[in-house]
Amino acid sequence: MHHFTSIRDAYNIPQLVNEALLMKRAPYSDCFIGKNKTIGLLFFNSSLRTRLSTQKAAQNLGMNVMVMNVGADSWQLEMNEGVIMNGDKAEHVSEAAAVIGQYCDIVGLRSFPSLVNREEDYSELVLNQFMKYTGKPILSLESATRHPLQSLTDLITIQEYKKTARPKVVLTWAPHVKALPQCVPNSFAEWMNHSEVDFTIAHPKGYELAPEFSGNAPICYDPKEAFEGADFIYAKNWSSYQDYGKILNSDPAWMVTMEKMNLTNQAKFMHCLPVRRNIVVEDAVLNSEHSIVIQQAGNRVWAAQTVLKEMLLSLAKKESPYLF
Repeated sequence: MHHFTSIRDAYNIPQLVNEALLMKRAPYSDCFIGKNKTIGLLFFNSSLRTRLSTQKAAQNLGMNVMVMNVGADSWQLEMNEGVIMNGDKAEHVSEAAAVIGQYCDIVGLRSFPSLVNREEDYSELVLNQFMKYTGKPILSLESATRHPLQSLTDLITIQEYKKTARPKVVLTWAPHVKALPQCVPNSFAEWMNHSEVDFTIAHPKGYELAPEFSGNAPICYDPKEAFEGADFIYAKNWSSYQDYGKILNSDPAWMVTMEKMNLTNQAKFMHCLPVRRNIVVEDAVLNSEHSIVIQQAGNRVWAAQTVLKEMLLSLAKKESPYLF
């Protein structure tokens, strides 16, 4: 594994999941694999779980960790090519990323979409520019279209809590007070479509995801119908893909409630966090035994640690091929 930016970089998904669950039982079994290696974690946007879990994962592997909030701790970066830099951006990504590549063995990058220009967002400009100029492996900490570490975490959590060989997993849209990106639902759908689950997407009309992410998953426009017999309910808001970045519906009937959870097969409730209580999901659900959002967040460490281990092994093979 060189880069980790999407499911395409996961060569063997079941093996990654099993490795993560083994690592959870023995967190420090590979504590020397990252010795004398440095990871730089670059955040263009706010983070809690991604930042802390990835830092902890890297430290568990013996890595040095450097963290930077880009634009606050550094110069504003220009991402486009061939521009006259007479605005507020003092440094071009071609120099900044190349310099970061001099200091780091792996670079983690978190950058959200603008939700203004779909074509630009879905081109993954920031991610691709860093991949182009750092010369080092890139770990996505969430990009404009995907959040692969979160999705691996979600699959680990489902594997850990499932009671049937092929559980019914429902990704349900929920209302929110602001427009949010499609990154988490895109990525979750992408990973579920490659997993041994019965996967359904539920949302109001107009919130269809890009076809390359939703795939052949059944779409349900009735939340109660979608919840029937489900083993896992994964709630997440997202703005419209077709009417890009817009809020088309704020219907509170889509909030996850205990009434809906009672239609399920004693389903576990999942959410990537942070979550707006009593808008996305009511207190009664979050405070109940249905909710595994805290355990899910805890698994972020093992997802990141498993991916970093694979990336470090790939680096070691490149640097010392005669040892492998």
